[in-house]
Amino acid sequence: MLPENVDVVSEVSQETCDALADCLNLFTKQEGVRNLKLEHEQEKNKILSEALETLATEHHELEQSLVKGSPPLSIISEEQFYDAVSDSESEKSLSVFETTTAYSLEDSMDSKDTITSSMSEEKVCGSGESLSNGIKKHRTSLPSPMFSRNDFSIWSILRKCIGMELSKITMPVIFNEPLSFLQRLTEYMEHTYLIHKASSLSSTTERMQCVAAFAVSAVASQWERTGKPFNPLLGETYELIRDDLGFRLLSEQVSHHPPISAFYAEGLNNDFVFHGSIYPKLKFWGKSVEAEPKGTMTLELLEHNEAYTWTNPTCCVHNIIVGKLWIEQYGNVEITNHKTGEKCVLSFKPCGLFGKELHKVEGYIQDKSKKKLCALYGKWTECLYSVDPATFEAYKKNDKKNAEEKKSSKQEPDEMPLPDSESVYVIPGSILLWRITPRPPNSAQMYNFTSFAMALNELDKEMESVIPKTDCRLRPDIRAMENGEIDLASEEKKRLEEKQRTARKNRSKSEEDWKTRWFHQGPNPYTGTQDWLYSGNYWDRNYFNLPDIY
Repeated sequence: MLPENVDVVSEVSQETCDALADCLNLFTKQEGVRNLKLEHEQEKNKILSEALETLATEHHELEQSLVKGSPPLSIISEEQFYDAVSDSESEKSLSVFETTTAYSLEDSMDSKDTITSSMSEEKVCGSGESLSNGIKKHRTSLPSPMFSRNDFSIWSILRKCIGMELSKITMPVIFNEPLSFLQRLTEYMEHTYLIHKASSLSSTTERMQCVAAFAVSAVASQWERTGKPFNPLLGETYELIRDDLGFRLLSEQVSHHPPISAFYAEGLNNDFVFHGSIYPKLKFWGKSVEAEPKGTMTLELLEHNEAYTWTNPTCCVHNIIVGKLWIEQYGNVEITNHKTGEKCVLSFKPCGLFGKELHKVEGYIQDKSKKKLCALYGKWTECLYSVDPATFEAYKKNDKKNAEEKKSSKQEPDEMPLPDSESVYVIPGSILLWRITPRPPNSAQMYNFTSFAMALNELDKEMESVIPKTDCRLRPDIRAMENGEIDLASEEKKRLEEKQRTARKNRSKSEEDWKTRWFHQGPNPYTGTQDWLYSGNYWDRNYFNLPDIY
């Protein structure tokens, strides 16, 4: 019996060995097929990437040749790529664009009819000479000038995200500027004097004019600021008190997936409240990156019991592959007065084929029956005027007749506009509503910051003893970059991101939900849409149980 059993076991073992050999052979063949497919996909991706870069380069040459009047090196049709759509959920989602600068208008356009004064004339005093968070006189320069980005290519990073969500791509710190996105949001408040002016006016139409000018001025600082702000960490906060401008502001990063930043500002004389939340949705179009800013802006003029709401226009950064980066804003902005029913509908014009509409903003204020009360026009990089609707329409009609003969002298859309093209024809009878504040002389060496932006990250010992430990002035990566320590900034940025990921994993294991500190979700009281509302008590300075995020 024993020999027979041994033969059976041997036979079964041999069959098992043969079967395993067949399986191993099959797996080897399948691995070869998979490797071959992977090589094909990598080759296809490489070809697509190179083709896109070649297309952009040849398109740039074509534009240059049209401007110069010489024949192009090659003729190629421009294809439009839509490679990635992001729901704005991670490290990259605030991206390269939501940015800031200014361009000044010639001072010769002063008018007796203007309803606004310059920022230097509009002083709203608080309750004392010194500020409660320490700064009395604001700085006019950063500790160190910006690094050159000439040796770095955004395309070398973005080419990797073809077919991916932009939110999955982390940009090197060299493409940043030394501000958090929470601080960038604060730049909405640079022209707060327009809100104070609106509160002082008795006419609802004039108040709407000032509110519209404020909405336009809020995006004006984005011109030429192609540096990317640092993405806020979950729980990060920022506060700013400006007695000289008559407001104080608080912001908090209330969500990381998707990234949402909430803010709440109020007048020191209790004349207004301005609040909202922002989460940009990104699109990669091959040669450009587009950010659609989701979220509602709400402005309350308390003395008039009025509330205004609107959403910001879409921002787009061009020439991410070749050429000089430049920014445009486009889309419709509808500002609603929820008390009177009046609306201001503004159109931020896209550049157009020959750049004729570059930076232009125009629209109408209308009553609840849609009767046009006045027309508004100007450029978001420069100024905004008001004029009678009939006068404006007559000008537009005449301008349309002359458009064809002027077209040949206009700038190509993908070219950086020249300073002498930055002008607005003032229609007779117009009223100046707003004019951009000129940038400081050292702006180009300081990330194209405005004077207002230059002071956003300043910190002294008195302030450090007052602000909470989550304030982004205390972020080591931003502070290192501001001081010119680029390597340290990169190391700290990676450390903070990894610390945030570890904290998120730990919360997931313990099934613990993140709780925001200063804001809560709820319906916007005027639009009914979901919003982030201020919970109160921040300025009591009782900061306990704050997260350790730095």
